[in-house]
Amino acid sequence: MAGSRPKVIFLMGPTASGKTDLAIALRQHLPVELISVDSALVYRGMDIGSAKPTAEELALAPHKLINIRDPSEPYSAADFCADAEREIAAIHAQGKIPLLVGGTMLYFKALLDGLAEMPEADPAIRAQIERDAEQFGWPFIHQQLVEVDPAIAAEIHPNHSQRLSRALEVYRASGKTMSELRRLQAQNMTAPFSERFNLVQIAIAPHVRALLHERIELRFSKMVSAGLIEEVQSLYNRGDLHADLPAIRAVGYRQGWDFIEGRLSQEEMIERGVIATRQLAKRQLTWLRGWQNYPNTHLNWLYTDSDAGKSLSKEEIVRCALNFIEVATI
Repeated sequence: MAGSRPKVIFLMGPTASGKTDLAIALRQHLPVELISVDSALVYRGMDIGSAKPTAEELALAPHKLINIRDPSEPYSAADFCADAEREIAAIHAQGKIPLLVGGTMLYFKALLDGLAEMPEADPAIRAQIERDAEQFGWPFIHQQLVEVDPAIAAEIHPNHSQRLSRALEVYRASGKTMSELRRLQAQNMTAPFSERFNLVQIAIAPHVRALLHERIELRFSKMVSAGLIEEVQSLYNRGDLHADLPAIRAVGYRQGWDFIEGRLSQEEMIERGVIATRQLAKRQLTWLRGWQNYPNTHLNWLYTDSDAGKSLSKEEIVRCALNFIEVATI
């Protein structure tokens, strides 16, 4: 019975789709506490380029798992799962509902699927993979992964360097593919996430892709006006950060770093930042469209516009989300 299990809400969607606004609005209607599911928001000092909620928004609706890492410290999906499980338990202990909101689909999937024990990072293997990528391109690395682990390769875009490198590194370091390690993990799992909780999954996105592209372009322009370049310059000036860190590889920061180091003009930086953000949104939507329905769950699509492209009001969007949550309670 759904009612006998504590409730957890997932609010997912592509970048610039309105997830944060909706999460904050839902807090005015439901006893929810927000948990950020975003691989960039975990980092301190990365506010503008990550579209971190403002101080006013955070005062109105505090988010767990924001500003918990220095940019010099990598943060993994395993770190997220441990932190999220702890915060979920604490929120339930308060008699409230955890609302997990963000666009890092890998983190949501890790919670749902569980994480296999993976070998430690091997700098020598990773360096060789990156040398091969520099010489032959990341699609070449992707093809190498296809040959040993086609299931994982199908989940990863040929240009997603960080995930490709890690997947191939795992195989070369352990002799086992990520798929094999996941299967071993699944055999030992006794209580999957979707069976422990009454899980409500909502994906927010526009019907019309052009609307999302407009929002992305406008938002990136606002980030630059708000001081994105100055923010990246401040990170650069620290001297202990470099371009291969996960924090600096985040969309917007990577392009800003290239601008500061003279590889891009400001105009090129903005153009590439917008393109990279669009590509990120496309990957996020691809994840969601291929989202499987886990036991006892269903992915509810909340479209922010009509088929004709007319945007819905904030009140209509909130009402639709509340209806999904209410139905799942029955």
